[in-house]
Amino acid sequence: MLERISDQHDHGKTAGEAMTEPAKAGAGTAPVALDAPKSTDDTTNRKNMALLIQLRWTAVIGQIVTIAFVDQWLGIALPILPMAGVIAALVALNLLSLVWVRYRAEINNRELLLALMLDVAALTCQLYLSGGATNPFTSLYLLQVTLGAVLLDARSTWSLVGLACLSFAGLTVAYRPLGLPQYGFSDPFSLHVAGMFIGFALNAVLLVVFVTRINHNLRKRDANLAALRQHAAEQDHIVRMGLLASGAAHELGTPLASLSVILGDWRRMPALTSNPELSDDLFEMETSLQRCKSIVTGILVSAGEARGEESSPTTVTAFLAALVQEWRTTRPSATLYFRNEFGTDLPVVSEVALKQAIFNVLDNSAEVSRDWIELAAERADDRLMLSVTDRGPGFAPEMLAQLGKPYQSSKGRPGSGLGLFLVVNVVRKLGGVVTARNNAEGGATISLELPLATLAIGGSLDG
Repeated sequence: MLERISDQHDHGKTAGEAMTEPAKAGAGTAPVALDAPKSTDDTTNRKNMALLIQLRWTAVIGQIVTIAFVDQWLGIALPILPMAGVIAALVALNLLSLVWVRYRAEINNRELLLALMLDVAALTCQLYLSGGATNPFTSLYLLQVTLGAVLLDARSTWSLVGLACLSFAGLTVAYRPLGLPQYGFSDPFSLHVAGMFIGFALNAVLLVVFVTRINHNLRKRDANLAALRQHAAEQDHIVRMGLLASGAAHELGTPLASLSVILGDWRRMPALTSNPELSDDLFEMETSLQRCKSIVTGILVSAGEARGEESSPTTVTAFLAALVQEWRTTRPSATLYFRNEFGTDLPVVSEVALKQAIFNVLDNSAEVSRDWIELAAERADDRLMLSVTDRGPGFAPEMLAQLGKPYQSSKGRPGSGLGLFLVVNVVRKLGGVVTARNNAEGGATISLELPLATLAIGGSLDG
């Protein structure tokens, strides 16, 4: 059926109204598309801020362990109270950060820069109290700078680099010297090298752990942005199609009126009406013409009315029964079987766009399986499950891989392959999904899964 979704004239109502619905909703949906990248960036920044908070907890634990090791095991005298004060300040900062992130409306580049600068300041205070630039743990400045290069824009990154360099330079002239004991350290340089190794290993491990997680967040953000750009392009495509449909509807009015006059004249010709076979053909032509007129009228009305004005209260069973009856009446040459296993009926709003989407799928199933088509309705928890099954040739593998993409059709006609694209977009706007598969016994099935909350009256499943 994917390759069967086409540009037939008898699908005009489905395509036209489905196209004009997004066109009308364009004013409402465009701001969402524009604001979405900003929301995506904020989500990513929140995740990255959470990683910085985790890194700060790691720093707190690491400093406590290091201070205890140096003071108790190595016997190097350290100003315990001032250094404990810095650690307490880091703990308080982290607790405040947790509350701040939770209630902050938006986290941007400025907040990330401030967090990294505070970490640089805390590291500088600890280094000042423990030997200044002679402390081998000065290499931890590179951790903050690297994180800044990954998280921040260029200007903020250079600001962080400047702060780290100034802090390091300041520690070369202003610091509290370490008082090494007179015993146990025959080679202080070896002790310094050992400290440098520990600092290097710690730096490397933290960089791998946190930069990897930050890159994961950034890749996820980029994937979301790519999906949003694709969605925006599809919406723009639908809007343009809706404008074209409205213009085509205006142009079709005159030739349809001429055909109506001609058929009326033929109806009054005894030579035609006396022949039962020709009379049946005339009747079918008039039925098709009236349908074309209603399609054109529907397009023009839809282009000028809000969708909510076209909706009306009904129930799931009544909505589907009316849909099936209308489709059977306007497509008498096709055989449609309806299987309703929805269960307890539910009050809903009659969705014109959804009806047209189902019509589109049914119409295209009828192209390859006119003698047998089945529409099944089921309920799975709070979702309406609709499936259209036929006994046609099924989908080509490459068509299944491009489900919902425009102009994916094997018919080779200009403009074909838009039907399922429109169906997918209508269902997606209602919060649902469309899937397609080939059946083992032959034929294919297109399934529409819709949340009942979007169809229920008042948005409640309680009726």
